[in-house]
Amino acid sequence: MLVPLTREKFEQLIPLIATGPQYKYYWGKFSNFLQRLLISVVIGAIVLLFKVLFRVDFPLVFIIGIIGAFYWFWGPVFQASQRNIKCRRYKYSGFFRGRILDFWITEELIGKQETVNNKGDLVIVENREKRINLEIGDDTGFIAEFQAPLKVAYKAISSGQWAELLVMSNRGDLSTIEEISDIYIPSRDLWVSDYPILRRDFFTEVSSRLDDNEDEDDKPRRRRSEGNRRRKRDDYRY
Repeated sequence: MLVPLTREKFEQLIPLIATGPQYKYYWGKFSNFLQRLLISVVIGAIVLLFKVLFRVDFPLVFIIGIIGAFYWFWGPVFQASQRNIKCRRYKYSGFFRGRILDFWITEELIGKQETVNNKGDLVIVENREKRINLEIGDDTGFIAEFQAPLKVAYKAISSGQWAELLVMSNRGDLSTIEEISDIYIPSRDLWVSDYPILRRDFFTEVSSRLDDNEDEDDKPRRRRSEGNRRRKRDDYRY
């Protein structure tokens, strides 16, 4: 099932400003914090040196110094918001519900490090990460593939489970899908994701409303022809 969504609902699902989970994602590890802190110190030092050498006391210089000094704090907001903006550039979106056709585990290369062993030789160490791959489709032939870092909670995933996600496109009929969101498995109340792009409370609300509409369609007294069902799909848009 693929149901078009209005632009208003799309922008509610993918907010412009970073949410709490998105901020936490880009906050990263302690090493990421130290890197941002170092950038803050360097910016603050440059601004201070500029003021001392050129004896300027413009309010703008002071403001730049304050903003730079707190980069360690607002950096994750900026990174998450930039990622959200990239998705919000798509003109159209839709709610997709299908079944998990297949899933498998892979090991992906995420980076390399150069180090020196006991003999003084240069050694390249590969950093690899186990990832889960999902293939989701419906009876129309639409198939979406998604990959995310492996977590213990994903042991609950099995083939045949219903899965829901947001699709994004620059075509009004959603015939070409450019991007997909993280995946929600309602039967397990489980999210499969790397970056939490969606406002999850809003997404589950959309899912519940579409379920209510489908329940109405299942009543015998409301049976329709295939053409009427296609028109009903447009009625889901909100």
